[in-house]
Amino acid sequence: MALLLPALAWAGEAKPLAEDPVAEARLKHLAVELRCLVCQNQTLADSNAPLAEDLRREVREMIAKNMSDQEIIDFLVQRYGDFVLYRPPVKATTTLLWIGPFLLLAGGGMALVLVLRRRGQAVTDAPVTEEEHRRVEQLLSHGEKRS
Repeated sequence: MALLLPALAWAGEAKPLAEDPVAEARLKHLAVELRCLVCQNQTLADSNAPLAEDLRREVREMIAKNMSDQEIIDFLVQRYGDFVLYRPPVKATTTLLWIGPFLLLAGGGMALVLVLRRRGQAVTDAPVTEEEHRRVEQLLSHGEKRS
């Protein structure tokens, strides 16, 4: 039994993804900054897509070749465009991406104000005639007798 304990303890440990823990930390840092090209709303670190696995392996190989983080990012941007970056830079081509949500919010707010103004103008005070007033009083007094 005592001989099995080290084997059980070894079996419970997670297998390291890379031989070098520093390289693995760099991969994790880069994978958080890069977008999965298949999932699109997940980082490369979060995605389980086969293409994400291939990209992580490719990044791991570039790290092994002693490429800097910026060189790796530049290579991937050159290959896949700014889309591969989870936080794309502010450039002329990405301006709509950065200000688009604010434009939509402002447009929605203006549309809401216009609809509320039109609705407020559509409601008018309708004059009540003497006959209608008498009929309402009659219905109300009749209702009191029932209860």
